[in-house]
Amino acid sequence: MHSDESVLWERLAQSRRAPVEPSWLGEIYSLSLSIDLRRAICEKLGMLAAKGWPIIQLLLEKHGLEPDLVMAAGLCHQPESRDWLVQQLHSGEQHDDNLQLSLVQALSCWGADVPQNIVMDCLNHPAQQQRLAGLQLLVFRAYTLNDQTLLDLCEPALQDFRDPVVIAAIRLLQRRDGAAIAKRLSELSETGSDSISDAAIRALGCIGTSTSQRCLLEISQSLTNEKRRTMACQQLAQQFRN
Repeated sequence: MHSDESVLWERLAQSRRAPVEPSWLGEIYSLSLSIDLRRAICEKLGMLAAKGWPIIQLLLEKHGLEPDLVMAAGLCHQPESRDWLVQQLHSGEQHDDNLQLSLVQALSCWGADVPQNIVMDCLNHPAQQQRLAGLQLLVFRAYTLNDQTLLDLCEPALQDFRDPVVIAAIRLLQRRDGAAIAKRLSELSETGSDSISDAAIRALGCIGTSTSQRCLLEISQSLTNEKRRTMACQQLAQQFRN
């Protein structure tokens, strides 16, 4: 670390007792700084909200779509910054995967205000982190959707070959108590990997409706894997204890 970076780190560390001006943060930001220091500067700018956004805009115009500046645009949580982030995703320009992910993650704080086509693009993207980001966005939109629509949107993730993606979708679906969702979770308990089956059976236990209880009863009798069958029995017994 350069000696001048040490001075900047020290000044940032003192910013709670002696607040820094947005303009100063804009002046010290440079692509020649270490990525950790750049992120720290951008975090400070983002936390300045409406005061930070004009400086973030200037830096974006000067340096382009740097992931740390994109992060700052999300952190400042201004309607103008949200519109700017959406515009970047709708521009038709081909971004590399890391930048595309940064843009989506920066929008996560806007929840249900994120356009649905952006959420769907993430859910259908082949990259794992994109799909996980899409599921995170869907968490905030789920309350506006009926069970079947939510299930349809989650289906690409439920069919993913990577356990973390499938499990993230299961954890989203377990917040609902619809019959169609319970049935789909029941199917996953039989066809998925051990980790997926475990998550699906636990999800049925969390739902706690007569339909999910019936699903647990059925799979406790039909599953050929002894470990899965035992877990289904345990979840079913837990239902009746409660």
